[in-house]
Amino acid sequence: MSVESSQRPAVGPVTQLLEKKQSQRQFHHYPDYFYAGFWIRLFAYLLDLFCISAITRTVLGLPANLFNVEKNSELFSLYGFLTLLIYLAYFILLTKMNHGQTIGKMVFGIRVVCFTEEELSWQTVLVREGACRFILRGSFFMLGYLVTIFTPNKQHIGDYFSETSVVTLNLLAAREGFMQE
Repeated sequence: MSVESSQRPAVGPVTQLLEKKQSQRQFHHYPDYFYAGFWIRLFAYLLDLFCISAITRTVLGLPANLFNVEKNSELFSLYGFLTLLIYLAYFILLTKMNHGQTIGKMVFGIRVVCFTEEELSWQTVLVREGACRFILRGSFFMLGYLVTIFTPNKQHIGDYFSETSVVTLNLLAAREGFMQE
């Protein structure tokens, strides 16, 4: 009986993958309470959607109205394709150029960090913000964002593919100020 209780229970391949993933070199060692949760990320995303909508209406809406182009939001229409291009360019360029922050993330004091890189590389940003946002944009696939609620590092599906997460900057600044005192 004591031999059985001292042995570890049987673990599946998921646990082994998680242990292997954690053994990689990590640049950022943030405790759990520094990860940004689902709700703050949702509000930042909604603010980003508002900004994207304003940009799209300015850049595409005015010419579409002038030249009587139909504003069809389907992917295979010109207007829909350009709308998607603005959506993805917004997230890709702002995340890369602003060190992991879009306008929504700046307002709410959160930032994307990578566990395996000091600064976000173009490859990481293109995977997370380009490919994963394109896939998660669909109504059914939006459920991939709900995974954030249940994971220890508050990661959604795109974060797992790019080995990133979103952290709260205000708590990091408070911790650094506390450590210096």
